[in-house]
Amino acid sequence: MAFNTAVSGLIAANSDLGVVGNNIANASTTGFKESRTEFADVYAASAAGSSAVGSGVYIKNISQQHTQGNISFTNNPLDLAINGNGFFVLSNSDAIEYTRAGAFGVDADGTIVDSAGKSLQGFQASETGAIGGSLSDLVIDTANIEPRQTTDVDALFNLDAQQVEPAERGSVVNSTGDAIGVVQAGANNGYPSELITFTYGDGTTRQVQTATNATAEEVASQLNLVNGVSATATTQATVQVNNDNGGLDLTLNGVTLVSSEAAGDIDAQDIAIAINALTNTTLPGITAVHDDATNSLIVTSADGTDLNFQLGNSGDPLDSITITGSSGNNYVLQGDGLGDGDNDGDGTADGTANDGLQVTLGGTLAVQMDEGITADTVLNDGLGTDDGSGLFAQDIISSPFVNNAFDPTNQETYNHATSLTIYDSLGNSHVLTMYFVKESQPNAWTTYIQIDGRDVGEPNPALDPPADTDPTLAGFALQFNSDGSLDTAASEEINITYWNPVDENGEPNGALDGLTVANGAEFPIIEPFNSSNFSINMDTITQFGSDFAVQDISQDGYTTGRLASVDISDDGTIFTRFTNGQARVTGQVALANFANYQGLQPIGSTAWAETYESGSPVIGVPGSSALGQIQSGALEESNVDLSKELVDLIIAQRNFQANSKTIQTADAITQSIINLR
Repeated sequence: MAFNTAVSGLIAANSDLGVVGNNIANASTTGFKESRTEFADVYAASAAGSSAVGSGVYIKNISQQHTQGNISFTNNPLDLAINGNGFFVLSNSDAIEYTRAGAFGVDADGTIVDSAGKSLQGFQASETGAIGGSLSDLVIDTANIEPRQTTDVDALFNLDAQQVEPAERGSVVNSTGDAIGVVQAGANNGYPSELITFTYGDGTTRQVQTATNATAEEVASQLNLVNGVSATATTQATVQVNNDNGGLDLTLNGVTLVSSEAAGDIDAQDIAIAINALTNTTLPGITAVHDDATNSLIVTSADGTDLNFQLGNSGDPLDSITITGSSGNNYVLQGDGLGDGDNDGDGTADGTANDGLQVTLGGTLAVQMDEGITADTVLNDGLGTDDGSGLFAQDIISSPFVNNAFDPTNQETYNHATSLTIYDSLGNSHVLTMYFVKESQPNAWTTYIQIDGRDVGEPNPALDPPADTDPTLAGFALQFNSDGSLDTAASEEINITYWNPVDENGEPNGALDGLTVANGAEFPIIEPFNSSNFSINMDTITQFGSDFAVQDISQDGYTTGRLASVDISDDGTIFTRFTNGQARVTGQVALANFANYQGLQPIGSTAWAETYESGSPVIGVPGSSALGQIQSGALEESNVDLSKELVDLIIAQRNFQANSKTIQTADAITQSIINLR
């Protein structure tokens, strides 16, 4: 009896050594769960009852301890650890297995698998990122992501309410008197004395008195002394040489240009050369341009001084020139044919100019007045009227002007600007720039839009071809409320409908072109896209008294992208990130839970199979119900405690030795009994 008892002990101790040894051997196995040997005593039993002396020991159960192992971090995002309850679900040739070992990768088809090629199970996502409800292999699509054109831009800015309009605004009036640019016989321009009154917005006035026959340059100098007023002057005449038999004795503003003693015929080009040679000396600011087609020249005084032409005494009555003023009237200067120097007909060769041989024309004025200034003029004849013969007519007609009008190449013409990258239908990138200009009206701004430095506004059909198809400057009015919010009702919608994408050489790049409203453009834009049109939403921008700030700006387009990385969140959602900055939901890892972990059947490779004792698996997503969460880039270590196992190893060894001693003792007793016989 003692032999059988001791043998059972040896068998139990040996099994215990095997369990402890297996634990120690798998101390570094990912997801391994240690086992524990559970013993039970043996008693012989009969109808008369049980024997008081036991019959040894047997192994009642070897149970695995499904406690949480330590989590160690790795650099592989597909390494997964479960923090809490649950098992990964694997498909092994249609057989379902369960594991806590989360060392995964992808195969050639993009399927997430373990080192043995078993497929990780989960819920695959649709193209829109919606998670399905059917368990299947999790597949990561490694193909390039297709580009998407920009259809919507969302912008959140603060425009500085303290800014002032960069443009200078006002009115401009051009001189309109009947004597302006008219060729007058004699030495005077024919301009009368005038009294010009400027009235400011506050009612104050400033007056300027001009002199009779004052040049346009002299009047401009007077006007430039008035605050808020600036003036420029020019004088222009056209000269045609009709006939020249040997030379012309022609002077301009008292300076001889060509002489009757000059050899050969004199033409308009000779006169132009003579004038331009004296531009920087005796004829300052006066230039001439020769017209080969008409053999005439245009004489210009850049500062508005009078132009006085005089034809000296000529022995040929056919010698003549025609002077045409800027008003369009003509005057012919013709020689007298006497050659006696008596130009005034008094019988004396005294050189006194004859009106018939001398003409004068005056210049024009352009007067610019700041916003709020008006002007009025009267002749200085005591009647308080203007007959229109002066530089200004009685009723001065002004037109608006804008200095520093918006120019994207000039930073002085706008208050703020910002840019972002957008994409055409082929995924080509382009730079969208938004400029913001403060207007003179309260709380009013204009935003101008350019793409790649080019205008994208709809064309002006009133222009002559081909200009009627050219893009125009795209500007949109923004009106703010007194609290700094955008008045969406008073502001214009920003829809870009004439963007025709081009390459770096300015040539069409093959992407979709714009579609104008006249040709059927509609907003909001829906798929499939048939144009490059897009909208810019600025409903949330503000105008507060603080610096310009770009708080948020985004757009929905992107270029072609390659798979860059895979991220898995704690709820098992798999995100694929691409080189174009896009991220997509690929699927979600599934976990399984069981009512009785001890009922699971170990099948090797750190995996278990479902049994009747374990109960059916409850499949869910990490973090739901009693399931744990996923830690990406980490693995769950074995839960084996080596210190404890080494102690258990000593205990198992001691038990084995003790049972061996029992056999040795029983053998000695048996031998003694045999010897007694």
